[in-house]
Amino acid sequence: MKRLFTSLVLLLFISTTLIAQSKKLSKNKKALVASVEKHKQALIKISDAIWAAAETAFEENKSSEILASYAEQQGFTVERGVADIPTAFVATYGSGKPVISVLGEFDALPGISQKAKPTKDPLVPNGNGHGCGHNLFGAGSLGAAIAIKELIEQGKIKGTVKFFGTPSEEKFFGKIWMVKAGLWNDVDVNISWHPAPVTESDVQSSLALVDFKVEFFGQAAHAAADPWNGRSASDALELYAAGINSYREHVKPNVRMHYHIQDGGQVVNVVPDYSRIWVRVRDTKREGMMPVYKRVMKMAEGAAIMADVDYKVSLISGIYEILVNRAGGEIMQENLELLGPISYTDDEITFGKKIQEATKKPQIGMDSKINPLRVTEKNPGGGSTDVGDVSWNVPNINLRVTVAPKDTPWHSWAVVACGGMSIGHKGMIYSSKAMSMTMLDLFENPDLVNKVKAEYKERKGDVVYKPIIPEGPPPIPNKK
Repeated sequence: MKRLFTSLVLLLFISTTLIAQSKKLSKNKKALVASVEKHKQALIKISDAIWAAAETAFEENKSSEILASYAEQQGFTVERGVADIPTAFVATYGSGKPVISVLGEFDALPGISQKAKPTKDPLVPNGNGHGCGHNLFGAGSLGAAIAIKELIEQGKIKGTVKFFGTPSEEKFFGKIWMVKAGLWNDVDVNISWHPAPVTESDVQSSLALVDFKVEFFGQAAHAAADPWNGRSASDALELYAAGINSYREHVKPNVRMHYHIQDGGQVVNVVPDYSRIWVRVRDTKREGMMPVYKRVMKMAEGAAIMADVDYKVSLISGIYEILVNRAGGEIMQENLELLGPISYTDDEITFGKKIQEATKKPQIGMDSKINPLRVTEKNPGGGSTDVGDVSWNVPNINLRVTVAPKDTPWHSWAVVACGGMSIGHKGMIYSSKAMSMTMLDLFENPDLVNKVKAEYKERKGDVVYKPIIPEGPPPIPNKK
């Protein structure tokens, strides 16, 4: 009985909130919200299908096609395989200015498969999982694009909307090759969002990053009978890793260095003639990252000399930090405040608390309150994203929306669990509404577009964007 009473009170609160919000929304914004609600079940189905497919970098064939096909069904013109990436696409509707685009990601992470339950339980042993919520990302962004498309179709606004299907954000950073192909050259403003444990208009930057591979080539020998005839590639790898770890004491606090040993030898009784390590360097600014990157690369030569082996350094890719746009953030903030916070059922709150219990976090449940627009920090922490490269080529407005309990470990099974059930679904649908409303403001008010563009030009200054990628095509696995 108590639970029924609580549910009735919550339902009354939601109804009252919706009525209050509807009075504040313009006619066109009400139409956007109605459009997202109309497509809600289809968007959830799309998100769940991508969640189940859980495809990793540049192999998101099913996921990409699910999004592209639905966009086509809704009347978008879809160009697949753009930028020489089979899973990248652009869906376009309308004509003329302004041209407003929205990003959609859909790649998963390896090794964190999980059922939609609040205790660790893999859906597929050692399988992939959407530990960053990209199944929600792509579907939520498509929902926003469709809502805008319907207003253009009805003649209520004029211009062009583009939905970019952007693969491989977690590993090779597919947007870099898409930027290099000039896909944002005609776009006035870009919109993006990311699943999060909080809801806010995001005016924080990210970390610049560079990835490279170091290979060592030695001479194999029997590890007991004649090790003096061997030159160990594994020794070089260990010396190199030790050099990186010693260097940590002598870099600024905002620098991050990681590595993954991909091949350290195959068996114990052979002096290995080959080893390979993947290295990543980050900093809050690209100009701070590059000197560290060059120093860490140079260490490979020293390790090779000490082990008397040959070596090779190969650039994989690198990304810029996000170029913040506060003018755009202010527009997004107004729309978040119009929408108000996400509401959760008792079952969803319980699910969230069980996630927190399982991950040894305070059991405080969900946090969907609308945070005020934060001061842009000079040296933000956090991760990296190839949205940064987009933001140095077109003004970018970013959003974060709650899809998991507060303090949930990201890139973990816990986020996968939430992304496959109603907590994640609610965040996704909310993102569609918030982004489409922000896009509408840009379509309806050219002065806002000009204001966002002016800040972009001022912040970018005289920087000439140069993609941090090797020559040649993207590193597509198994591409013929």
